[in-house]
Amino acid sequence: MLEKEKKRKRRHKKVRAKIKGTSKVPRLCVFRSSKHIYAQLIDDEKGKIILSAKDTEIKSKKQIKSKKQEKDKIIRTGKVAKAFELGKLIASKALVKKVKKVVFDRRGHKYHGRVKALAEGAREEGLKF
Repeated sequence: MLEKEKKRKRRHKKVRAKIKGTSKVPRLCVFRSSKHIYAQLIDDEKGKIILSAKDTEIKSKKQIKSKKQEKDKIIRTGKVAKAFELGKLIASKALVKKVKKVVFDRRGHKYHGRVKALAEGAREEGLKF
């Protein structure tokens, strides 16, 4: 196993020891592969997935190639832009199910890049962390 993966798994163990999702405040779990990113809302008490979303549900990369935000002038392109849109998508699905607050589980990944973009997109749409 690569050293990077060992470190990520160690960080993930530490994070999961502290985080538990409930039916009122589920856990927003992020899975990141080299090409795609997925998000799930999980109720750990019942062991159920409340809802899920993936970046393939979003329109193609070319259509969301660059987005500008006026307040902090961030330009997102490619996979980071898709992650941001995925955050918005999962937040809108959660608000339909009347979930307003979640616990963020980054699965040991650093809060950077696509993971950060997903969290920012969810916050912008109205989810509270």
